[in-house]
Amino acid sequence: MHGPELSSESSAITRLTPDSDSDDSDLEIGELGESFKLQKREKSEVDGAVDDTDEERYHDAPRRRASVSTVQSYQLYTPDEERAVVRKFDKRLVLFVALLYMLSFLDRSNIGNAKIAGLERDLDLDSNKFDWVLTAFYIAYILFEWMSILWEIVPAHIYVTAIVLSWGIVASLQSIATSFASLLVLRTLLGIGEAGFTGIPFYLSFFFKREELAFRTGCFISAAPLATSFASTLAYFIIKLGEYLPIASWRLLFLVEGFPSVLVAVWCWYIIPDSPDTATYLTKREKKVARLRLRKQKDPKASHKLNLKEVLATLSDPKSYLTAFMFFFTNMAFSSMPIFLPTIIHEMGHTVLISQALSAPPYLLSFIIVIFTAYLSDKMQNRSYFVIFHALLSASGYAFLALAGRFGLGIWWRYVGIYPAAIGFFSVITIIITWTINNQESESKQGTGFAMLQLIGQCGPLVGTRLYPESDAPLYVSGMVACAGAMVFVACLSVGLRVYLGRKNRIGRGDYGMIGDEGMGLVGSMRKEKEHFKYML
Repeated sequence: MHGPELSSESSAITRLTPDSDSDDSDLEIGELGESFKLQKREKSEVDGAVDDTDEERYHDAPRRRASVSTVQSYQLYTPDEERAVVRKFDKRLVLFVALLYMLSFLDRSNIGNAKIAGLERDLDLDSNKFDWVLTAFYIAYILFEWMSILWEIVPAHIYVTAIVLSWGIVASLQSIATSFASLLVLRTLLGIGEAGFTGIPFYLSFFFKREELAFRTGCFISAAPLATSFASTLAYFIIKLGEYLPIASWRLLFLVEGFPSVLVAVWCWYIIPDSPDTATYLTKREKKVARLRLRKQKDPKASHKLNLKEVLATLSDPKSYLTAFMFFFTNMAFSSMPIFLPTIIHEMGHTVLISQALSAPPYLLSFIIVIFTAYLSDKMQNRSYFVIFHALLSASGYAFLALAGRFGLGIWWRYVGIYPAAIGFFSVITIIITWTINNQESESKQGTGFAMLQLIGQCGPLVGTRLYPESDAPLYVSGMVACAGAMVFVACLSVGLRVYLGRKNRIGRGDYGMIGDEGMGLVGSMRKEKEHFKYML
């Protein structure tokens, strides 16, 4: 029931598909297998030939008197129905969480713009104090990474509303900070609020297939470079406006960029669904299709509860640590560049306003490339090649920045090096997150693996935020070299993970998170042999 065959089967499919508002009960695993047989027989008859094997299997199946309504209840869904559901999730869910992440990243990274807009001077922050302000955010962020597991426990619409409201209020309150201590406390609280939001890619796996997840995660993560480019552009106009207002430009910056999160938090309560069943924009039939399309990847009888045995298995799994350390080294570069880029450009000799403006284009291009990379990764069903390529691309950008500074090349040559550095690490972040979720076999393992990824990976910014001390200005060669080395190491780890997963696929010793006739859903009911979980390379 794919592409070219669709037209020849359309009449049969339409006849067997229930009405859009059909109130059929959920299909059991065994019934899904029987449904597939019915569809396959119908297909063969339409094509004018019935395969002998299919005919024998059909006659050997348990005989029962099937009414029209029974046949309808066994029918799955058409490709058009599935596409309609996916389109709705893309428009109503993915775009909205991308907006939330954009606001999140805007609120955490605008301190870099505030720094050159007078924050350091007004609060008497030296280089060491400013580094501690940055570090406080990430310490809190790391300590509360365990909150990713709450996506399994707390209804999503309640959870998201609470965390978005919390970081919106705290981000706005930065505008009234009067000392190093008050700003330090506010940045710590901001880290706690944003830590809970890191589980969004795991949350998206409740709605999308594993082969669809990279593109959706790419749309979500691409909001970060978009937010940074937007922040730089907005900072330019805010600083310009601040020249005519009695409030300091950096205070106005925090207020204008922080308060929108408070307003959007109200929408979260109504827009964020807890599961496909609670998406108000889906019909009853579409909700059923949304569940059935994930039947091969999720146990339909599983509840959103943590399985302790699977949690412990994930904690001892080498692939969990490989992706986590890839995330760690990528975050060294990812966390430092958005914060220090305005300063780096300013140190090249540009004015404050020009520095804000020139900070935007590298991130705008990154936004486009991240989405394109995620799309290709899903289309090719491959993660490692893209991580390796973009990690080396980012490393080359940082290496060029270091060499340009070392050998005294012009400021525009150094500015060009920013582009591959930013494009590379944003793309790597997207694919690593998706790769982690793809290669965990159940929701408990996905939640635990994602929490490990964040807990270990977010320690990277503790290093990254200290790579650009004022003593290294204006070239920051040591920081550039450190980031280049980190991204090369990410590429090496990716090669190692690909080899490890390939070996597990060849010898068929994957962890059977969902195996057998019951766990494998439709495939299990059609095949007597057990199939191991196939890891995505």
